[in-house]
Amino acid sequence: MAPEDREKVILDAAERVLMARGVRGPTMAAVACEAGMSKRTLYAVFDGRTALFSALIRRHRETFVAPLGPEQHALPLARRLRLLLAPERLASSGAAPLEVLRVALAEAPEHPELARSVLDEGPRAIRRLIRDELDHAVAMGEIALDDTGTAAALLQEMALPCPVERLLAPDGAPPDPAAFARRIDTAIAVFVAGAGALAPAATARC
Repeated sequence: MAPEDREKVILDAAERVLMARGVRGPTMAAVACEAGMSKRTLYAVFDGRTALFSALIRRHRETFVAPLGPEQHALPLARRLRLLLAPERLASSGAAPLEVLRVALAEAPEHPELARSVLDEGPRAIRRLIRDELDHAVAMGEIALDDTGTAAALLQEMALPCPVERLLAPDGAPPDPAAFARRIDTAIAVFVAGAGALAPAATARC
């Protein structure tokens, strides 16, 4: 089995165990059993639960937020942010990322490295991608910002709902895709206007 195929088998198994057994379910032994392999093989790919959960949250994050391509960088900032934070992909990401976050919260006191890893591969990675787009916009003269890091954090909080409510109400209805899209569109519009984005006509005169 190719390394990438083995990793996929393991992550698929980890997700099944997580969704079936909850916070305390995904031990390395349980994941190895679900994947149909030995613990030695599992540890050869992931050296512990921190690495396993990091890979799991990274895989989910990359399905809905990923760097833009060269052609997309030619689009106006609002369009680029809409592509980056595509609500269609975010709304359909399922419950697995939320369960990974639940594990990280439950184990943070005893395993802070796991919580930090989930933060780095999840929310902080999204914030870095937003900041990259804002840095590009500043370099292109689309907006004027002195602190793109703080601005990226503000936009992230405006656009993406805090997961605490869903964590505390696990039986609640999933987010409505249409409402989710409206929230992101509104956040981007307010942010771009507040950041002083230049209209296309103004850009053409520069």
